Amino acid sequence: MENRHIYIILTRTNTVLSKLISFIKNDEYTHASISLNKDLNIMYSFGRKNVYNPFVGCFVKENLYEGVFGFQNKLKGQVLEVEVTEEQYNEVTKLLYEFVSNSNYFKYNYLGLINSLLNKEHFCDDRFLCSEFVYYILNKAGIADLNKPRNLVRPQDLLIINSKIVFKGNLKNSRFKKDNRNKLTNKYAAAGTM
Repeated sequence: MENRHIYIILTRTNTVLSKLISFIKNDEYTHASISLNKDLNIMYSFGRKNVYNPFVGCFVKENLYEGVFGFQNKLKGQVLEVEVTEEQYNEVTKLLYEFVSNSNYFKYNYLGLINSLLNKEHFCDDRFLCSEFVYYILNKAGIADLNKPRNLVRPQDLLIINSKIVFKGNLKNSRFKKDNRNKLTNKYAAAGTM
């Protein structure tokens, strides 16, 4: 049986929070997302509920041309292709479906962010940072174990996961075309809930 692929997208925007994280941690990337397809027409992460309000965050569906990314003329990023088994792919899909179905329940882990910047462990079952979320999905699906508290996983840490770099540079001048399809192409989408 042929293996499947998932995609980890690491980015750095020019928002105040991104600049602050980069300044404190000296990280090249400050945001992480996950996608099930190489076109990146839909990505999943934790971020701003409203583009103009950085103080209300939640589980979000993203693409490169809307939200915070939509305001970026240049979007520094890296796309990692992770080869996974059929079982791991199905588990990732199932976990993402649970987040989509219960999206009102999940919030951004602001306290976890502060503790992360101070290298202190702090997480809650219903609150996530962007990289904490991506790592949670990868870890629960048996794809990666970084042996550290999940709120201490930074986007940079995801670079050590066994993967292939399929793109590095300005994501706005890339092969990822604007496509606003907002559906997962999997068995869960058939139920009409995603």
